[in-house]
Amino acid sequence: MVLRALAALMFFTRLPFWKIAEVPAEYFKNIVSLWPLAGWLTSGISVLVLYAAALVFPASVAVVLAIASRLLVTGCLHEDGLADFFDGFGGGRNREGILAIMKDSHIGSYGTIGLILYFALLYATLSSLPLEVAGAAMLAGDPFSKAVSGMIINRLPYARKAEEAKNRTVYSRMTAGEYAACILCGIVPLVWLPSMHYLWATLAPLLVWYLLTSYMKKKIGGYTGDCCGAMFLLTELAFYLTVAALTNS
Repeated sequence: MVLRALAALMFFTRLPFWKIAEVPAEYFKNIVSLWPLAGWLTSGISVLVLYAAALVFPASVAVVLAIASRLLVTGCLHEDGLADFFDGFGGGRNREGILAIMKDSHIGSYGTIGLILYFALLYATLSSLPLEVAGAAMLAGDPFSKAVSGMIINRLPYARKAEEAKNRTVYSRMTAGEYAACILCGIVPLVWLPSMHYLWATLAPLLVWYLLTSYMKKKIGGYTGDCCGAMFLLTELAFYLTVAALTNS
């Protein structure tokens, strides 16, 4: 369990956890259930930056710095997947075309426009919230959305052959115990939400997850690593948008 947790932190962040111990390659196949656990760390760092920056700068600047801090911590892992997802599904005419475009390291017009719209919505949504609500939403939304997104590997098969995977790793389907751990790591941070009223926001990521997995199944018959990254960012954005709607209601 310790090595698997370490593998998850090494894969989902760019922090030097590799200095602690050497983790055998096989452990990286079973890290998705601990994806939300990595979210505890990434969200915690982001919110720490948010609150610290807000002591010196306007809230809007603090939000930008908080977003930037997660990009640095994760090495833009998920954003790279989102760009490839938009390029592939936007420009590909069939399964083979979509997979080929997503594997291309160059970003196209769909990926560029998709990232611009994503960051615009993310910034506008978080900066529209009271600072304490924005921080609470980030602490809850990051891990919860990763828990929801992780379920993709149990609903869909991997769309490529193992040797065609970008990182040469195909995730193993979660066992019942791993599934429970994933859900628990995603649900616990919801205690940060300022009121029970905001629990309605958890429905949005579930809806987005269902619609996107259905779309992926139809278009490419499964998922890829890029699909996982895109799934997380879009379910998380849906969570924040719902929190903003509930705040203004």
